[in-house]
Amino acid sequence: MSNKLIEVKDLSKSFGGLQAVNIDQIEFKKNQLTSIIGPNGAGKTTFFDLISGFQSSDSGEVFFKGENITNIQPYKIARLGMVRTFQLTKVFDRMTVLENLLFSGSSVNNDSFFKSILKLPTQKSYEKDLEERAYIVLEDLNIKHMANSYARELSGGQKKLLELARSIINNPEVLLLDEPLAGVNPKLAEDILSLILKLSEIGITIIMVEHNIEAVMKISERIAVLAEGSLIADGTPTEIRNNNRVIEAYLGGSNE
Repeated sequence: MSNKLIEVKDLSKSFGGLQAVNIDQIEFKKNQLTSIIGPNGAGKTTFFDLISGFQSSDSGEVFFKGENITNIQPYKIARLGMVRTFQLTKVFDRMTVLENLLFSGSSVNNDSFFKSILKLPTQKSYEKDLEERAYIVLEDLNIKHMANSYARELSGGQKKLLELARSIINNPEVLLLDEPLAGVNPKLAEDILSLILKLSEIGITIIMVEHNIEAVMKISERIAVLAEGSLIADGTPTEIRNNNRVIEAYLGGSNE
């Protein structure tokens, strides 16, 4: 049985005369930790937007678990098991940390007005289980002590952790991380890297866009390199570090 989870074919997106993404073909395997790197303007975040439904492509197809998900709504893709975070965190500032998680973790089937009013036994059980799950996630991410704090009171790094918590509460198959280390201090960056590795080890497929090359080389099984919207290299960290095309396009002529 194939362990291919995501397949992208002939994917393109332009903004005016600028070709942001132009990828002939790329696949992502189940349980693999892949980083996507490239210089500014290489098309990394746009690529994430296209495969997660936050932008429509001009052409091409995206398949997830064999199902064509090209240009379908992001919430539908999330329900299929592919969830993403954002470079600029998108938490609910007026909710507490716990409320953010409960909102993200609630299923459509249990999110009805009548069920919330009637509080049927099954609904009460569901809410109790969800809250227990939320506290476990908060503890794993070391922000349980902030459960009752409003999200607006969190630092930028803590908001990164909250967004990560929101993304994993429903046990996604694939987690797309858009610059998870951006704007966080070195200690928290190490903590986040450890969490990413832990998530990978428990079976979540990770695809990460990240500018921190040292971190990328440290934890990735595979690295894909974009330049001017196109895939210019794809391999192990060692292969990428020694790839002359990557050195020229991304590392400024030095392999150090």
